[in-house]
Amino acid sequence: MTFDYDLFVIGGGSGGVRAARIAASEYGARVGLAEESRMGGTCVIRGCVPKKLMIFASQAEAHAAEARGYGWAGAQAGAFDWQSFHKKLDAELTRLEGAYTGGLAAANVEIHKSRAKLYDAHTVELADGQRLTAKHILIAVGGRPQLPGFEGEELGLISDDLFLMDKLPGRVLVVGGGFIACEFATILNGLGAETVLAYRGDAVLRGFDMEMRRHATEQLRAVGVDLRLNQKDLKLEKDGDRVRAHLDEGPETFDAVMFATGRAPYTKGLGLEELGVKLAKNGAIVVDDYSQSSVPSIFAVGDVTDRVNLTPVAIREGHSFADTVFGAKPRTVDHSLYGAAVYVRPHEVASIGLTEEEAAERGQHDVYSASFRPMRSLFAGSDARAVMKLIVDSDSQKVVGCHIFGPEAGEMIQLVAIPMGMGATKAQFDAAIAVHPTLAEELVTMRKPARHIGGKAADKTVGKA
Repeated sequence: MTFDYDLFVIGGGSGGVRAARIAASEYGARVGLAEESRMGGTCVIRGCVPKKLMIFASQAEAHAAEARGYGWAGAQAGAFDWQSFHKKLDAELTRLEGAYTGGLAAANVEIHKSRAKLYDAHTVELADGQRLTAKHILIAVGGRPQLPGFEGEELGLISDDLFLMDKLPGRVLVVGGGFIACEFATILNGLGAETVLAYRGDAVLRGFDMEMRRHATEQLRAVGVDLRLNQKDLKLEKDGDRVRAHLDEGPETFDAVMFATGRAPYTKGLGLEELGVKLAKNGAIVVDDYSQSSVPSIFAVGDVTDRVNLTPVAIREGHSFADTVFGAKPRTVDHSLYGAAVYVRPHEVASIGLTEEEAAERGQHDVYSASFRPMRSLFAGSDARAVMKLIVDSDSQKVVGCHIFGPEAGEMIQLVAIPMGMGATKAQFDAAIAVHPTLAEELVTMRKPARHIGGKAADKTVGKA
C-alpha cells in the first residue's frame, strides 16, 4: 500500500516536533504534522516558558529589597506595567513559535494548521474533511487543565488564561496545591495581586518529599500568600463583575478565581476508542516501553500517555520513537529517574529520586541533611533557610534521592542528576572537592547522617548534619 506519509504526527508540542524533525532530517522519512493551535505546545506557548519569564518578573520587588540590604539606599522596583510586559512576552512566544515552525520546515516536514483525528489505523482526517494516510501515526497532543467539578466552576479561569489576561486582578483566588498552583500564586503575589491559595491538603506539593513540602508551604505564607489549607468545599457565584467564592471560612469576593487542579490527557474526540486503542480511565493512551499503543501503527508520546508529564521527558520519548521506528535503533526511555523543580520564590523546590517517605518504605536508608541561611540573603537581612538532603541506601551506599530547597535549586538538581544516573555512591559525592563559597558545596560536605530510616533503624536520629 502506498501512503501519503511515512509518519503523521498529531500535535505540535515538544514531543511531537522532536519526533517529526528527527524522523525527517536524520532518517529521511516523509513526515506530516497537524497542530490545531500554536506551534510549540503547552510548554512554549502556555506553560514552562511564559511561566518562568513571569517568575523572573515577579521577583523584582524582592531583588530591590535585597539591594537595599546591600547598601543601595532607596532601591525600588517601581510599578509593574502588565501591558508592557505582556507585549514583550507575546513577542518572545512568537519568536519561539517561529523557531519551532522553521525547524520543521527545514527538515521538510509538511505542517497542517488544523485539528486532526483518526479515521482508521493509517488515516487521519483534518478539520476540513481532508484525509491523509501514513504508515505510522504518532499522537502527541499533550494534556489540558481539568476543572474540579465545583458548583459555579464556569466562573473560574484555568492556567492557560493567565497568559491572556488584559489586566492583572487586584484580588485573586488560586485553587490547588501542585506545581501550577504554587507557581501561579507566587507569580500573582509577586506582581502585586492580593493572592489567596485554597487547597484541600495540609501541605502543598503532594508527592514531593514531606520536609520540602513543609518548607514550601511556610514560604508561601512568608511572602504574603494567604494560604487556606484543608479546604473541603468550594462554590462560586457571580457578584457583579466579580466572583463570590464560598470557602470553609465563609463567602469572599475576588476579581478572579483560577483553577490549578490537575491536567488530563487531551484525547477526547480523537477517534481512539472507535479504533480499539486502549485508554486508561483518565483517557491516557496506554503504550508499551517503545511508545506503541494497542493498535500497532499508532504510537503516542508525552503527557497524552500520562507516564511522566514533563517536557524533557516528552522530547526524549519523541526522539526514542524516531530512532526505534525509523532509525532501526531500538531505544526506550527510563522513567525511573528524572529531576523536577517547582519555581516558587525566593527558594525553589527541586527533587530527584526517592523521597524520604518512599525510601523508608523500601528498606534501610541514611538521610543526610543540612539546613542553613544562605550567605547572600542572610547578609541582606533575610531569615530564609535553605535545605539540602541526600538519601543513601544503607547497603549499597548509592545516593538514591536528592532534595533541595533554596535559590536556583532547579539548576543544582540538573547537575545532581548526572552522578545519580551513573549510580554514584555517597563516598563518590564526598570525594568531590567543594567549590567555596557556594550553596551546592553542602551536597559534598555532609559527613554524618542526620537519621536512619526504614526497617529496624526507622527514625533513629544519629547526629546533626
